[in-house]
Amino acid sequence: MPSRCSSTPRSFSIAVLLTLCQQVAEVLGEPLERISVEMVFRAFYHYSRAIQRGEADDLVLFLAEHAKLLGIVKRWRKHHRERQQLEYLIWGDP
Repeated sequence: MPSRCSSTPRSFSIAVLLTLCQQVAEVLGEPLERISVEMVFRAFYHYSRAIQRGEADDLVLFLAEHAKLLGIVKRWRKHHRERQQLEYLIWGDP
């Protein structure tokens, strides 16, 4: 039975994906917890198709421009609203 590769390539891939999510969050002005890592990963297919058609060249900007269509930003849920209210009470209006 062949030996399994070390987890380094997989860990590196996850780190790159999380860094990409952070960049998209910054461009959109959203907290990182509202960015769906799974949907960012799934958006790679759409990005590759856009590249083939000559419609995209920057991944982060493509994801930010199509965030709603691709479902990248998670909906505001009850715990998000509660946390936002708590932060407002503690820190005030930004």
